[in-house]
Amino acid sequence: MTRKIIYFINPIAGTKGKERLLKLIREKTSSRSISFEIINTNPEGDYFFLKEKIENENITDIVICGGDGTVSQVAAVLIDEPISIGIIPMGSGNGLALAAKIPTNTAKALELIFTGKAAYIDSFFINTTFSCMLCGLGFDAQVAHDFAAKGKRGLYNYTKQTISNFFSARPYSFDIVNKGKSFNTTAYFISIANSNQFGNQVTIAPQASLTDGLLDVVIVKKMSKLKMLWAILMQIRNGQVDEHIEKTYHSKDVLYFQTPRLIVHNLENAPVHIDGDPADTVRKFSIQVIPQAFKLIQP
Repeated sequence: MTRKIIYFINPIAGTKGKERLLKLIREKTSSRSISFEIINTNPEGDYFFLKEKIENENITDIVICGGDGTVSQVAAVLIDEPISIGIIPMGSGNGLALAAKIPTNTAKALELIFTGKAAYIDSFFINTTFSCMLCGLGFDAQVAHDFAAKGKRGLYNYTKQTISNFFSARPYSFDIVNKGKSFNTTAYFISIANSNQFGNQVTIAPQASLTDGLLDVVIVKKMSKLKMLWAILMQIRNGQVDEHIEKTYHSKDVLYFQTPRLIVHNLENAPVHIDGDPADTVRKFSIQVIPQAFKLIQP
């Protein structure tokens, strides 16, 4: 099949040079005699026009040059579409790209678009909102909200915001319903992940897979701040899935389990982020995996 690529460029994602990227795209794609078009990403996240464009123009590949939020917005409208999605990582965290072993080097990531293979990966819904890799409630979501409000991108600024928020972080109350059983918890944050990445090589859910049809749920319970730092470090290094959460709940500071779906009752309106972007919070989140949601170009 003759390939035809749309490249989406996010003008505010990350801090890497966009002019160098544009030059690379034009040179490398043209040298392979592949038809292509370069389009700026939509600030409102509206990509519904893609369905008609794909059909009318025989588009075969959509390549997102940006971060996880942009990937999620584009992929959300391409579920069940016969299209391959590529990523040139240019965000602050690049969690999905790292989980899929897509190079963070711009030239290598672009080369992968031409030489890699497209394979289906899972995603999930949070109520009716699509997520390609990660949703969080509590501390990390507050970081996402404050980081977005600052308007300054990049890993350095994100790290500064995280440290600042750590000292003012507060726990929230939640009711969790999983596999017909419910429990109450007070936690600093809850992460629902489809990939093993928090972003920037932080593997908050180290056993997660993009293709296993399961969500990895990590709950960091209320504890002292010093103890929380140690608990998170241990989770990142060697967190193990617990299949018997109801029997071990009271003895664990960090809960880690897998499930295809769950309900989170957000009793104190904890803030929420979806794929690193701040989102409006609600009192109830119904979360369900979407097996084989879209095809991702990977090594």
